[in-house]
Amino acid sequence: MNEKQLEMLLNSKILVTGGAGFIGSNLCETLLAKNIDVVCLDNFATGKKENISNFLNHPKFEFIEGDIRNLEDCHKACKGVDYILHQAALGSVPRSINDPITSNEVNVSGFLNMLIAARDANVKRFVYAASSSTYGDSESLPKTEEKIGKPLSPYAVTKYVNEIYADVFNRTYGLNTIGLRYFNVFGRRQDPNGAYAAVIPKFVLQFINHESPQINGDGTFSRDFTYIDNVVQMNLRSLVTDNPQALNNVYNVAYGERTNLNELTSLLKEYLSEYDDAISNISIKYGPERKGDVPHSLASIDKAINLLDYSPEFDIKTGLKEAVKWYWSNLK
Repeated sequence: MNEKQLEMLLNSKILVTGGAGFIGSNLCETLLAKNIDVVCLDNFATGKKENISNFLNHPKFEFIEGDIRNLEDCHKACKGVDYILHQAALGSVPRSINDPITSNEVNVSGFLNMLIAARDANVKRFVYAASSSTYGDSESLPKTEEKIGKPLSPYAVTKYVNEIYADVFNRTYGLNTIGLRYFNVFGRRQDPNGAYAAVIPKFVLQFINHESPQINGDGTFSRDFTYIDNVVQMNLRSLVTDNPQALNNVYNVAYGERTNLNELTSLLKEYLSEYDDAISNISIKYGPERKGDVPHSLASIDKAINLLDYSPEFDIKTGLKEAVKWYWSNLK
């Protein structure tokens, strides 16, 4: 971010929906560190108060407890806002399979409410969390933004609908949007607990507790695991870009390399064993494959590099080392 772009943000107010969540709280923290005015909207469905507890007394931080399913809450949060980083959603493929109605209410109806509130508040730019699940049954690797398949879960349907709605709101109302298709984000503040915990924090907690993690399938399924700081960078670049070609597009947010679950587990054991030797001897269990799981995921990040000057700094190894260090300090 150059001085001109930073100055633009310093004179702006930015709304982060889902700001008490994993990605949202990291965005709030980064913006506040740059002395930028931040409004955080969250209903604590999946976000946590402790994620924003250090910000509550910050003079540049405003918290609104509200739900994106309530249009009035969305209008309240958007009042006086220049830019929106929309992270609020119900994640998890399994959660959407178990309860497709709630996932749709939050991810589709809630998203539409936010678009309407952003339009009515004359927001300059609406940057939103899209998802790599949109690629569905497309077998082509790496995944390029223009080629998707059929969705494999209700969650994937909701995130694809977000992209369609964002495009319609640009064409119909002139609202500038950028969608960010996140690929398996991990890092500090990602919740290791609960039925729908992501694989990395869940496995880390199990290793710390000397429990055997269970891999779904034979461990050969692979993902483009993406450290949180790469995701924060993409959100900031989406906010400040002055390239008109970059607007009203969707982008992959990833590192551009894939790691299978066997490799991931080995790395976690190696890095955690530096803190506790006993972890190196913990065995791994294998179970059935999950419904709706895509076997392999790998992103092309060329579009983000070319149009947004994206330059991810953390590969899987450097990101995991940072994540493990954070979890060891905060879970022990």
